[in-house]
Amino acid sequence: MSLLNKIGRGLATYLEKPSGSIQPSTCKPELLAATIRVGDVLLVDGSSRISTAIKYLTQSTWSHAALCIADDSNSADPNCDKVTLVEADVLDGIRIIALSHYGHLHTRICRPVGLNDEEIESAVTFAKAQVGYQYDMKNVFDLMRYLVQTPPVPKRWRRKMIVLGSGDPTRAICSSFIAQTFQSIRYPILPDVFFEEPNLSFEGPNTVFEKAKHTYSKASYDEVLQIRHHSSYVPRDFDLSPYFNIVKPTLNANFDYHTLEWSEYQQS
Repeated sequence: MSLLNKIGRGLATYLEKPSGSIQPSTCKPELLAATIRVGDVLLVDGSSRISTAIKYLTQSTWSHAALCIADDSNSADPNCDKVTLVEADVLDGIRIIALSHYGHLHTRICRPVGLNDEEIESAVTFAKAQVGYQYDMKNVFDLMRYLVQTPPVPKRWRRKMIVLGSGDPTRAICSSFIAQTFQSIRYPILPDVFFEEPNLSFEGPNTVFEKAKHTYSKASYDEVLQIRHHSSYVPRDFDLSPYFNIVKPTLNANFDYHTLEWSEYQQS
C-alpha cells in the first residue's frame, strides 16, 4: 500500500499541474473578500489536469469546492488573506488555506439559507475536526484513467464514476467532505426525493374513500427527503441546489450599471 500511495502521490502531483489557460475571476478579490461569509461554499473553476477531469465527468464549470470558516466582512478593508477556507486537497489532504489562493480564479459563492449561529458553528467545528485527513489515492488512479481515455463517457455513468475510492471516512474528495459537513447538521444539498402515500385508513375495502386513496397523484403525496450518500456529491450540486443562494459579489456591492464607462471602440 505504501508503494501504491507513492505512485498515487506522483500521479497527484502530475494532475495538479495546469492543463491550459486560467479562467480569470469575474470580480475583484476585495469584493470577494467583502462578500463571502462563514458557512458559505466557494466553488472554483480550476485549471489543473485534475480539474479538467472533474469538470468533464460532472459536465460543469466547477471543479472544486471549499468551505468558508472565517470571514473578513466586518473589516473596513476586506482582504482575501484574512478569509479562511477549509478544503480537501489532492496532495495535502483536508487543509486550511486563505481565500487569496483562489482570488484570481473564476469562483461562485453558494450560501445556505436559514442557518443560525449555533448551526453554522457546529458545521465549522465538524469541518475543522477533519483537517489532516488524506485524499483517497484510489480517486487519483480513477481520475487519471478517465482523463486519458479516448472514448467519451456516457452521461448516465458520469456521476457513478465520481463516487470513487475506498469509502474510508478519513479519505475524501472536496465535495464529498463538504457534503458530510452539511449532513452533520442535517442541512439539505440535493437530497433524493420520493413520495409517500398519505396515511389514510378507512373501514371497508370498497368504500369511496378507499378507492380514492389509490387515485392520488404525486402532488397529493407527502414529499419525503432522503439523504444521499456524501460520496455521490460533486461541486456543481451546490450550484444546482435549491437550498443555497447564489451570491455575486459585484451585485452585492450595490451595483449600478449607470456608473459603467464604456469604450467608444466597437469590435467587429
